[in-house]
Amino acid sequence: MKLIYTLIPLAPLLASIAAGLFGRQLGRVNSHRATIGGVGIAFLLSVYAFFVVIVGGAEPFNETLYTWMVSGNLHFEIGFLVDNLTVMMMLVVTFVSLMVHIYTIGYMQDDPGYQRFFSYISLFTFAMLMLVMSNNFLQLFFGWEAVGLVSYLLIGFWYKKETAVFANMKAFLVNRVGDFGFLLGIGAVVLYTNTLSYDEAFAQAPSLVGQTMTIFGGAEWSVMTVMCILLFIGAMGKSAQVPLHVWLPDSMEGPTPISALIHAATMVTAGIFMVARMSPMFELSTTALSFVLIIGAITAFFMGLIGIVQNDIKRVVAYSTLSQLGYMTVALGVSAYSAAVFHLMTHAFFKALLFLAAGSVIMGMHHEQDIRKMGGLKKYMPITYWTSLIGSLALIGFPFLSGFYSKDVIIEAVHASNIPGAGIAYWAVLLGVFVTAFYSFRLFFLVFHGEERFDQHTREHLHESPKVVTWPLMALAVPSVLIGALTVSAIPFGDFFKGVITVLPEHDTLAVVKDHFHGPISFGLHAVQTIPFWLAMAGVATAFVFYQVAPSIPATLDKNLGFLRRILDNKYGFDDFNQAFFAGGSVALGRSLWKVGDQTLIDGALVNGSAKSVGLFSQLARGAQTGFLYHYAFAMILGLLALMTVFFFFI
Repeated sequence: MKLIYTLIPLAPLLASIAAGLFGRQLGRVNSHRATIGGVGIAFLLSVYAFFVVIVGGAEPFNETLYTWMVSGNLHFEIGFLVDNLTVMMMLVVTFVSLMVHIYTIGYMQDDPGYQRFFSYISLFTFAMLMLVMSNNFLQLFFGWEAVGLVSYLLIGFWYKKETAVFANMKAFLVNRVGDFGFLLGIGAVVLYTNTLSYDEAFAQAPSLVGQTMTIFGGAEWSVMTVMCILLFIGAMGKSAQVPLHVWLPDSMEGPTPISALIHAATMVTAGIFMVARMSPMFELSTTALSFVLIIGAITAFFMGLIGIVQNDIKRVVAYSTLSQLGYMTVALGVSAYSAAVFHLMTHAFFKALLFLAAGSVIMGMHHEQDIRKMGGLKKYMPITYWTSLIGSLALIGFPFLSGFYSKDVIIEAVHASNIPGAGIAYWAVLLGVFVTAFYSFRLFFLVFHGEERFDQHTREHLHESPKVVTWPLMALAVPSVLIGALTVSAIPFGDFFKGVITVLPEHDTLAVVKDHFHGPISFGLHAVQTIPFWLAMAGVATAFVFYQVAPSIPATLDKNLGFLRRILDNKYGFDDFNQAFFAGGSVALGRSLWKVGDQTLIDGALVNGSAKSVGLFSQLARGAQTGFLYHYAFAMILGLLALMTVFFFFI
């Protein structure tokens, strides 16, 4: 199995190298064949691994491939841990990536950077697989930084577009803030456990519970709490949690396929996966769990509100991603790790579907992204319409669709939790159901229903996207409908993650929810009696009234509640703060280093200073050479006097 597990990440890596270095020789067709083939091989091998581990019941694979370096007792290794959590993530990553690769053939067909784009998305797949398959913190950090690097390249793919360059730099800087905390967290793990191995670190974690450290001000901090919060700060960057969320909406400046691959299904879920993997450590700090819970609740509710006022089709879906990532983080905070990963999986399918459907609409509208200039697209793009409807219903948690099961399990788990902050978080995720339904169907109604708000030229050329675009939409629609019902009994309520995820008995909220679970059908039928269902229906009904029946209502509300609209349009000031503090701070630091380090020290003192010193010495020496005999005689007398002074007083 070691060979098979090694081939899974290597196949997309080799394909990426082929398309990236030899794309001009291979041409467009062979480049996309190579990368689709590489990701296809990774997907098929991941399916095989799934059957071996899950169906066959094989023991988890945990081996070192090679040792990179040894320093004292610390081993820096590359190795794989393949267990139930890993194979689930491998399937999600490779399947969504395969769909995105196929979709890209149609979406990027006229782009001059065609081969380069395929190389990048295949390289991203390799990086994400290395992250989820790692068995130690070194490889985790490698995959963590690699997906960040490729994300930077993909967001700024259209490098001649100023907004794209600004967005990729913003993503890079904001993620460096989170990654700094992540690196400190890994450093703390090494400091207190003297290992980079997951197994060894987890085994030593209970012995660290009573230990404290002094950070500043003489206050004592729990080692485990500090360690977990630092690791979670890394997750806040990658998984776009408040206040490190600002990069994700701007990343929509990149091509749409990467929005589906990176910002819906894979990279942004890396933080969720990491915390679930680190459950043996997070379970030992209630303070850290409470911190995770509050951050997730704030993100889930307040980011959803911003989605209400967005008019760019991709940005609406982007703020939806932020909100759903908040739901996953809330689940982590109440120790419902299985529910968080369950929602990660279901969300990957229906959110990738929504992003790719948005891309299909953009193609049909000749790259118009303003939903106020659309309308009535149902009759022109029927496949895109129905797949978008499925994705939207899954997103709002409509009974029996995949999003319903995962979102309702999270809400019930939060309701059953006693972690500090769970009460606030419950209301945040509950009200978030209405908000999600409202902005989702605001988008749906404005795009596909109502009057046509585009010109005659667009109308004449408007048609359904080609099959290479619609096939991935239909393929993603299937798990968006079925995957929740098929797996809800096994993942959040079964033993799917037994021995993989650790939950202390006093934190096991899913056990409480499980007492009221009697199968997926009963769970779905019972939904009509629950508050989340009626909140979702209220959100859909409100969107229908506002944007189909009485479209004057939103304008009236904007006029009377303009201050709220300005707050949401300004995104609560987070963008301005990050621009002034992080971006402005980076520029100020760079300017200081340039002025002090480069101009003053290097150029002024070392380079020009040495030249000036030589010139000054030469000028003094030249001044002494006057050519007058009495000057030289006077100098000789001074020299003789100095020698005599030394002789009499120091010898």
